[in-house]
Amino acid sequence: MPRVVATPAAYRDAVDRLAAGTGPVAVDAERASGYRYGQRTYLVQVRREDVGTFLVDPVPFEDLRDLGGAIGDAEWVLHAATQDLPGLADLGMRPAHVFDTELAARLLGYERVGLGAVVARVLGLGLAKEHSAQDWSTRPLPEDWLRYAALDVELLVPLREHLLAELAEQGKADWAAQEFEAERLAPPAPPRVDPWRRTSGSHTLRDRRRLAVVRALWEARDANARLRDLSPGRVLPDRAIVAAAQALPRTVADLTRLPEFASKGTKRRAPVWQRAISEAMALPADDLPSLRGPGTDAPPPARAWADRDPAAWARLEVARPLVAQIAEDHHLPTENLLQPDALRRLCWTPPDPFTVDSVSDFLRGRGARAWQIELVAQPLVDALGGV
Repeated sequence: MPRVVATPAAYRDAVDRLAAGTGPVAVDAERASGYRYGQRTYLVQVRREDVGTFLVDPVPFEDLRDLGGAIGDAEWVLHAATQDLPGLADLGMRPAHVFDTELAARLLGYERVGLGAVVARVLGLGLAKEHSAQDWSTRPLPEDWLRYAALDVELLVPLREHLLAELAEQGKADWAAQEFEAERLAPPAPPRVDPWRRTSGSHTLRDRRRLAVVRALWEARDANARLRDLSPGRVLPDRAIVAAAQALPRTVADLTRLPEFASKGTKRRAPVWQRAISEAMALPADDLPSLRGPGTDAPPPARAWADRDPAAWARLEVARPLVAQIAEDHHLPTENLLQPDALRRLCWTPPDPFTVDSVSDFLRGRGARAWQIELVAQPLVDALGGV
């Protein structure tokens, strides 16, 4: 078991040794999702086959730019890269090349693509996964957690070799390269519009005043969670927010009579929650949120198409099974061949004229890669041209 790198001297040694190594570098990161606010990285695991594994605690350091620099232009091997790359970028670590073993498994048509399942299928080994949901902000980190973390990068490079060979055998190596590069270059996700609308259970509220209470409580909870560096769900569960919006309590005493606000911690902050509720209750009608949510350029839900635009519905009814069949023919999940949103948009507002070139441009504008366009553009034009 490698010791945790948490001092300047140990960090410098890790940087020097990794820089002297050769070949791909296995990389993983652990967060404290469900425990802490945001997606901060609390442990970085790096392994180079000829120099070994390093478990780096980023908390004592301003950033890990030198660690990323030590890897240089070497290929990073990650599993489910999109989960880890944003947090690593926040630490100053950005790859020049990426190989994602989970995405490779998807492109190969594997039914189960978790790291343990892929390792078992490809390498015939069992991988301990019992600590995946721990609070990685804990210090010191327990020995068995560290062992789990080290195992997560122990086999990534050998796994890469097997998957790369299988991709080449299926003629999908170039597809994978395009997908990995798209992952590497993906911009940060834009902030959600009205993120409070994702409060679980809020869809049952069909009253603007009650939605205003949900919004006010969500914002108060978010500010409190950020201040305390806690996951918002640990500060106040969604079910409590919805219960308050349904009950519309007028006083702290009314609020704490609700079962969802009966715990000691929730009662202690009841004045904060009641203040948010009271402010929402006092809003003028013009300031209440709409029932429909913010405007969007997305097509309406597909279930409404038959009535709103029968021609678009007819196109979608032809296009969806066509894309699903192409994916099946190539042993791919349908969503890895073409994102459902891109297909819906194409059917709702098709380009005019409807040609291979215009469809290709349309899909490219929605983020489709060259290999995806090559597989679907001509069949879509052939099938939808007369619809």
